[in-house]
Amino acid sequence: GKILQAHGEQVVFIIRNFMEEKIALVTGGGTGIGAACCNSLSQAGFKVGIHYNSSKDKAEQLAAELGNCFIIQGDVSTIEGVDAVYDVIKKDYNSQVDVLVNNAGIALDNPIFTASLDDFQKTMDVNVRGTWYMIKRIARFMIRKKAGRIINISSVIGSVPNPTQSVYGMTKAAIDNLTKVAAMELSQYNILVNSVAPGFIDTDMTKKIPEELQKEIFKKIPLGRMGQPEEVGDVVKFLATSGSYITGSIVHVNGGMYG
Repeated sequence: GKILQAHGEQVVFIIRNFMEEKIALVTGGGTGIGAACCNSLSQAGFKVGIHYNSSKDKAEQLAAELGNCFIIQGDVSTIEGVDAVYDVIKKDYNSQVDVLVNNAGIALDNPIFTASLDDFQKTMDVNVRGTWYMIKRIARFMIRKKAGRIINISSVIGSVPNPTQSVYGMTKAAIDNLTKVAAMELSQYNILVNSVAPGFIDTDMTKKIPEELQKEIFKKIPLGRMGQPEEVGDVVKFLATSGSYITGSIVHVNGGMYG
């Protein structure tokens, strides 16, 4: 403490020197890879904003397990949903996001000739427009501080064609291109933008793949297994805390099947 004399009275001011608490926002953070990212970032000392759309119970459970978290709801497939997330951060968290992880995404798989236009539009709205608009809004907070990290979760399917995933693959390829453009545009503000492109990761999404097809997939993976969500979370943590000369990159996490 520092003791000052004021009108004959001792006034004690406790001066605390501490680093500003940093906030990481993870979209689709309640489940799968998103939950693993929340866990890794929490371990790295971030206050984590766990975004969800419909998985409220899982988001609440994860927040309770991790501590020093908050949950935030919004449908990233809509402009209003992203704006709602922006408004909460601005109002309740002092307009601060140091790390944004754009993880929210969906995969509605069908061959080109049987895929519906509704499924096409929904996938585009969540995966592409949601990611683009979230960057557009949340980057404002980082620009004011002239610092920040944006990490987009894309997919190996954005680089390697896979039958029945034409729409999903298009969205992930778009995210990788968006990453490169955003990295160029935001570099002047000391904001790093990168993609993490997982391969086949053991999540609820991949559990739907028939066992016989899984065996065929394993043959294409040099490590011979699916990855774990935590293995993606570790890479996200690295890009959030280190890698200060890495921007505009696509980091592949796929057991050697591509990259």
